[in-house]
Amino acid sequence: MAAQETVDHKYVYDFSEGNKDLKDLLGGKGANLAEMTNLGLPVPPGFTITTEACQAYLATGREPDGLAAQIEAHLEALERAMGRRLGDPRDPLLVSVRSGAKFSMPGMMETVLNVGLNDQSVIGLAAQAGGSADPAASGGSADPAASGGNDRFAWDSYRRLIQMFGKTVCEVPGEEFEHALDEVKNAKGTHNDLDLDADDLRGLVDAYKKIFSKHTGREFPQEPREQLHLAIRAVFDSWNAERAVLYRRQERIPADLGTAVNVVSMVFGNLGPDSGTGVAFTRDPASGAQGIYGDYLANAQGEDVVAGIRNTVPLQELERLDKTSYDELLGIMARLEEHYRDLCDIEFTIERGKLWMLQTRVGKRTAAAAFVIAGQLVDEGLIDLDEALHRVNGAQLAQLMFPRFQLDHEFEPVATGIGASPGAASGKVVFTSARAVELAAEGESVILVRRETNPDDLNGMIAAKGILTSRGGKTSHAAVVARGMGKTCVSGADEIDVNVPAKRFAVAGQTVNEGDVVSIDGTTGKVYLGEVPVTPSEVVQYFEGSLDPERVDDALVRAVHRIMTHADGKRRLAVRTNADTGADAARARRFGAEGIGLCRTEHMFLGDRRELVERLILARAEGEREAALAALLPLQRADFEEIFREMDGLPVTVRLIDPPLHEFLPPLEQLAVNVAVAQERGEDVAKEEALLAAVRRMHEENPMLGLRGVRLGLVIPGLFAMQVRAIAEAAVAVTRAGGAACPEIMVPLVGAVQELETVRAEAERIIADVVGDSGVEVLIGTMIEVPRAALTAGQIAEAAEFFSFGTNDLTQMGWGFSRDDVEGAFFWRYLELGIFGISPFESIDRDGVGRLVRIAAEEGRAARPGLKLGVCGEHGGDPDSVHFFHSVGLDYVSCSPFRVPVARLEAGRAAVETDGSDSR
Repeated sequence: MAAQETVDHKYVYDFSEGNKDLKDLLGGKGANLAEMTNLGLPVPPGFTITTEACQAYLATGREPDGLAAQIEAHLEALERAMGRRLGDPRDPLLVSVRSGAKFSMPGMMETVLNVGLNDQSVIGLAAQAGGSADPAASGGSADPAASGGNDRFAWDSYRRLIQMFGKTVCEVPGEEFEHALDEVKNAKGTHNDLDLDADDLRGLVDAYKKIFSKHTGREFPQEPREQLHLAIRAVFDSWNAERAVLYRRQERIPADLGTAVNVVSMVFGNLGPDSGTGVAFTRDPASGAQGIYGDYLANAQGEDVVAGIRNTVPLQELERLDKTSYDELLGIMARLEEHYRDLCDIEFTIERGKLWMLQTRVGKRTAAAAFVIAGQLVDEGLIDLDEALHRVNGAQLAQLMFPRFQLDHEFEPVATGIGASPGAASGKVVFTSARAVELAAEGESVILVRRETNPDDLNGMIAAKGILTSRGGKTSHAAVVARGMGKTCVSGADEIDVNVPAKRFAVAGQTVNEGDVVSIDGTTGKVYLGEVPVTPSEVVQYFEGSLDPERVDDALVRAVHRIMTHADGKRRLAVRTNADTGADAARARRFGAEGIGLCRTEHMFLGDRRELVERLILARAEGEREAALAALLPLQRADFEEIFREMDGLPVTVRLIDPPLHEFLPPLEQLAVNVAVAQERGEDVAKEEALLAAVRRMHEENPMLGLRGVRLGLVIPGLFAMQVRAIAEAAVAVTRAGGAACPEIMVPLVGAVQELETVRAEAERIIADVVGDSGVEVLIGTMIEVPRAALTAGQIAEAAEFFSFGTNDLTQMGWGFSRDDVEGAFFWRYLELGIFGISPFESIDRDGVGRLVRIAAEEGRAARPGLKLGVCGEHGGDPDSVHFFHSVGLDYVSCSPFRVPVARLEAGRAAVETDGSDSR
């Protein structure tokens, strides 16, 4: 009697019950299998266990009530639909058990194929497929042809089940199965799995069973439903596996989503030469070019393709092998791309000439492909420019601005593989993930070299500058994960003979040892010995104005120009730059900056000018102080004139001097040692002793919270006045010379309105005296970087014409962290424990520091409706933070020159997402 499905909560959905919009519930794989089923495409029947079931299981450690009954009911329905029972000795139904989270996490969670095979059903499988699988029935023949080749198929499927089940469900070391397989192949004198016959594989099954029993203390389970139950639990558990957790942190995927589980009736690509499996892309995921891209393996199961254990053939080869299936596949690819309106990544199997679709998803792509494809889809009328803008992001744009190799006749490649993920990467060769992590932590650039990567290599892939494999193609594990992370990758460089135990590889008659430097080009697939110099990317050349997007024959540059133009037309946030010199200002303008949001004046006091500042700080008499200020004034004025000329009328926010005093004074400990040594030698140290006494007098235990910013300006008479005069005189000089200047004076570290009022009163007197009838207007505002300033913003706004949020210090003081100390000391542990998803210095803490920004913005504007609001901390160039600043209502963000294009793009994306524009 069929189990009655519990109706309290629905945890299991047949493929016919879902659709692509249910990714939260069914995961990406389950939702897309349902969508393809509803489109009438050839999808093997099956069902999906929801992410809610996984969440409940992970929360309690047990399956939720009713789940087992629902699984049994859907399994019985699947058996009726297929006309077979799970593990039937005569005609077995076999299923795959696959993970499938909302967001694609390639290879990070578990899959088990061929569930339902045991010592009896393997014989029935071979019989139904045309063989016997029974040694007695075939007379012990080792010839696959003696039984239609299907004894081999059945035993190959069984050994795969034991291997996958043992490793993923019972944590049996995977290398033991690999060693056993290698021993059988060595005894046979082959390196190719396909050369093993049924007897070889039958012996391998026995060896695998012994390995399983040794590590688990039990025999391999023969009950098919027990296999299914344990496989489902293993997929649930894999959500919190170390590699899955690490990948989620890398990709910023929430930890509480859970994974769905898909139970799918098996179709077999390893039935012979008329069967096979492959992965296809509707466009090139590396470049975005239109065409036929993918990999195919005859007589194989799907894991063989992504694992890279056998080198695939190009998808086009399928046309020669099976034109009917090839033509059908191309038709389905075109239909799916039009339906999803995007690049689709497709997994398929051919079983004796019958095409089956196993998965589709919006495919991972490189940064270059993302821009190119978005532009193509606009041209094809599938999406509009708003949607195109939504489909790219600032992180991808930043990748495109990385340099590329500068090649000439001196650099000849020693090998060429498949350019799986673009970029130019040089580094020391390492052969294990552990070594990659170790050297990267020491500041070394490394290239991880493997025969093929697997999910256990994720740590090393994150640490490495690039990945090089001798096996696999564009759809191998290395390629897919590298593209998702934006890492340079060359795969399938089969000229390279990798010897991991010996820590070396051989290529072109040469030996490359661990620690030697190589360079890899993820666009061309070329591998070079030594370090290859780099040159600016075409995208940087475009931003700097040396490439005309209307004339250059470069699809990427044209796509970037088109999308950036649309972003600029959509964004509400202005984008300024942080620049302290004329050269930085000029570069930022070429990159699209609309002003300077932070000009740090303390940077102008370094180098040769440090002695003047030291004299100023240590001066005890008024005359000494005035002399130092008089010497600094013309230097400051010249600095500001240069910057105002470069910005040519765009706003320039100048922050008055804001460093802790210790940055301008000799280190106390070193100075004390020098004086003591000189005294011991009997030298005249009167000057040095006076300096030491002054440094001791002004020494601070915590200088970041000491005499700096507005406090310094109030304590050292004339310091801020000199700077204000220099700014005003420079603006007047540039204006009278025919230019334009728009200075904004920013008072740092204000915590109370009285501080700002005191500085403002003096500044206004100086400005009025200098500006006269020149027409120059100077705004006076403050940097909001002290939590108290954010909480009293309504008061401070009465004395400020603008706020600029200094989110670096606001984060330090809001969290009580010293940025210089904590990032290396314990942030790694906070990230590991999930306390941080990302460093709060990298992306703004919306709940804490972000709330301070929101409070200050709202209360500041309530007190002064025309208050100008901006941000000038590092967060001004962080994509996620830009969206937050847009939502808060800031007027501009400011960032380093190279981040300006990123901020422009993200400001446009934020506007489109907020507007909710209708994208087709």
